[in-house]
Amino acid sequence: MPRITIADIARRAGVSTGAVSYALNDRPGVSEATRARILAIAAELGWAPSSAARSLSGARTETVGLVLARDPDMLGVESFYMQFLAGIESELTKRSYALLLQVVPDTEAELRTYKAWRAARRVDGVIVVDPRADDPRLPFFHGPDALPAVVVGDTSLAQGLTNVWTDDAAAMRESVRYLRAMGHERIARVGGLGTFGHTLIRDRAFDEEIAELGAKGVIMRTDYTAVQGAGATRSLLTGAQPPTAIIYDNDVMAVAGLGVASEVGVVVPRDVSMIAWDDSPLCEATYPRLSALSHDVTRYGAHVARRLFDRIDGQEPGSFLDSVPTLRTRGSTARRAS
Repeated sequence: MPRITIADIARRAGVSTGAVSYALNDRPGVSEATRARILAIAAELGWAPSSAARSLSGARTETVGLVLARDPDMLGVESFYMQFLAGIESELTKRSYALLLQVVPDTEAELRTYKAWRAARRVDGVIVVDPRADDPRLPFFHGPDALPAVVVGDTSLAQGLTNVWTDDAAAMRESVRYLRAMGHERIARVGGLGTFGHTLIRDRAFDEEIAELGAKGVIMRTDYTAVQGAGATRSLLTGAQPPTAIIYDNDVMAVAGLGVASEVGVVVPRDVSMIAWDDSPLCEATYPRLSALSHDVTRYGAHVARRLFDRIDGQEPGSFLDSVPTLRTRGSTARRAS
């Protein structure tokens, strides 16, 4: 198949080759509407600069990309991504690199963004978050013309790409064992989106540990927001057999759960113990202070960035365990009263 050139793109777009060059190299000289149209046509045609042209032009953009298919309002509340981005930036700054961050509504929009970036060579590499089972995004990062990528997630989800991960299964098992040792028999999990691979990994570890310890477990599914975390907590605490302990998939939902417990007259930790995930400063700001599965999210982001630079520099793919979140007990957990 012949290589697509900027002349081909210019003919399809009805513009000059100079306008195409401006658009593909993100230089002034064309309107934003024209730039978007040219990039879309380039992506559709599968255009990519030749390796010779890249080497002659200086090759690197000194930019890495990250696309978040998330509700923008949620990003302002959930501290995980603020800490994670801070870690990434700490490594980019050392190399005078920039982060190109885009927030999109869904996976299709995310894929379109990757195609546009590859077509225009806007970034030198990509950080991919929230991997899924049989993730449709990851095949895009295989092949001779693919952008270097690092998957933030478990090795089983990475499809052979470099990945950096935390052992969520071990952390979940530790939490369930701790609660069971404290006399809790009815334990609930307020989990996140079932489409995300890490959610299913935590689900599986929870179910297996509950069964092994002879406890009773229930999983509530949410979208990670405070609203749904509160709703799930209210359903659990007002049910016929309320749990005596709840493990949440993030800090935001755990804080919301504390509020609901107070509303319905349930005392934490006397009546129900609560454990959050990620251990942001929110956990220290509540009363009682929240027990949490703790790991250094800023360091995690920095680790991911370093592995991406390895891939940009041509190193072979690998799998790298960053940490196992450890349980930090505070005032929201206690032994079950007999």
